Formats: sequence, C-alpha cells, structure tokens
Amino acid sequence: MSACGKVKNLTEGQSVAPSQAPAASVAPAAAESLCTKAVQATPVDKTISTVKSYAAAPEMTIDASKTYCAIVQTSKGNLTLELFAKDAPKTVNNFVFLAKNNFYNGIIFHRIIQSFMIQTGDPEGTGAGGPGYSFEDELTGPQNYEPGVVAMANAGANTNGSQFFINTVDNSKNLPKNYSIFGKVVAGMDTVTKIAATPVEAGGEGSTPTEKVTIDSVQIIEL
Repeated sequence: MSACGKVKNLTEGQSVAPSQAPAASVAPAAAESLCTKAVQATPVDKTISTVKSYAAAPEMTIDASKTYCAIVQTSKGNLTLELFAKDAPKTVNNFVFLAKNNFYNGIIFHRIIQSFMIQTGDPEGTGAGGPGYSFEDELTGPQNYEPGVVAMANAGANTNGSQFFINTVDNSKNLPKNYSIFGKVVAGMDTVTKIAATPVEAGGEGSTPTEKVTIDSVQIIEL
C-alpha cells in the first residue's frame, strides 16, 4: 500500500485511496490493561461448532461496566484482546456470544495484507460469509485504527456480523471512520506480526494466504 496506490477497503467491491504511506508497525505506549494479566484456561476448548448461522443477533448479556478480555489461540501463537464493552457494547456482546459458542474455532484468516491488516471471522473462508444476521454500527467511541486495534469488517453501513480485522499499522488516516472498533491487542502483537508475514498469492489484491492460518480457540474472561 503506497501513498499513490489503492488498496481494497474492508467492504466488498470498494476501494480507498490512502492519503499517506503506512506508518511503522509499532503500537503506541498506553497504560497497562487488566487483560495483560488474564490467564488462559487449561485445557483449551478447541471444539469446532457445527452451528455457523443464527436467525438473529444475540440478546444483550454482557455488563458494559465490566472488563472483558479475549485470549485468542491461533495456529501461529496467542494474542490477548481487551474488549471495549463501554464504547461498543453491542459489538462486544456479539463477539462474546460467538466466541462462547465456539463459532470462531477453526476459522481461517482469509485476508492478509502485511502493511494494512489481517482479517478473519468468516465461516466460509471467502470473505463473503457471516453468522446469518447483521447488526448496526457503533461509531461513537475513539475511531483511531492504530496497530493492534480490532474492528468489525462490513459490507456497508449496519452490516456487521462475525468478520473482524486487526490493524498491523496505523491506518487512522487511510480508512474512513466506518468500522466499529471493539477492542485492541494488549499482548501478542508478535503473533499478529507472524500472521501478517504469511505468504500470499500474487494475483488480484495479493491478500489470499498460501497457507492456512486458523483461530483455534477464543476464551472470554470477565473481570
């Protein structure tokens, strides 16, 4: 992705012209998150759910005043997310629901652009799938797409489902503020870097990985 080039947006069939070259992949300094001390349960539940479609978005079950963490085990290592329940309660509630139902287990990272982001959450593995429902955007919180920030991928306004992406560089000036941010990587950016370095096919956008990188499990911790 260069200053004068174009890279496909996170919506189907659209593109966005970056306003500047991407910054170095270095997460900004911040206060330590409670989630950095979250401990993964043993044994890890890697059961792959046979249910990949639901009739409607889940009812609200989280307490937005609490801290939610997600320990994501991938085929290239672990990463820990702090989920922004206060800023994006519906989005976090959705992620927690899907994670607790093992929806993400076995799903691949279907789209990888090293100098942009890594994308996953599609049960079909094509970029066109979802959980069978959609829900509205939550764009009221801080909308800075910094390295490690996690946001929902979509196909337009209010079409959120299960797909999400993790920024590998600072995309704050390159992406429109159209993607609901619901978390940030607070441990395991080295895993994000490893996934981002996965070889991809040369044709098209150059984002289809040549090897399978999977989410093996997602454990939700409420603090």
